[in-house]
Amino acid sequence: MLTGYARVSTDDQDLTLQRAALKDAGCKRTFEEKASGAKRDRPELARMLEQLRDGDVVVVTRLDRLARSTRDLLDIAERLQNAGAGLRSIAEPWADTTSPAGRMVLTVFAGIAEFERSLIGERTSSGRKAAQDRGVRFGRPAALTPEQVSLGRRLIDEGKSAREVARVILKCHPATLYRELARVPVSATPS
Repeated sequence: MLTGYARVSTDDQDLTLQRAALKDAGCKRTFEEKASGAKRDRPELARMLEQLRDGDVVVVTRLDRLARSTRDLLDIAERLQNAGAGLRSIAEPWADTTSPAGRMVLTVFAGIAEFERSLIGERTSSGRKAAQDRGVRFGRPAALTPEQVSLGRRLIDEGKSAREVARVILKCHPATLYRELARVPVSATPS
């Protein structure tokens, strides 16, 4: 029996195209979910894997709908093999584990895909590092200006409580003031 698996990453994405392609491919039943492929906990994938029988073939529109990493793909392929089931991708006809050549090609291509993702990760990391070296700050903007941090530090040094300085004078949560005081070195605050 051909069993389909369709997945989109977010709730606002639509499964219609995958559903139609899997039906056209001859799938009698399709398991669908809206979850990131990076998540290990995908209930519909788990249900599908539990219900497979010897001779079943899982069909996906593309391999990235099933797994995001080589390790994950190989783990799923191994579970399929242990159940006596195969795997077929519509967009990647070489990914057909019902044949020995397909199993070999799938392993090679999955490795290449992970290698490519690793290279992208390294380039992204290098780009972030270069931007940080140029002074680009990532994440949420600072809640307090350097002048506010300096004022807060001065008032605390003069004996006011951090809670009073934060709530009454700076109009922020005390944790925000503590975080900003820790982030901005004493020498970096304007006087």
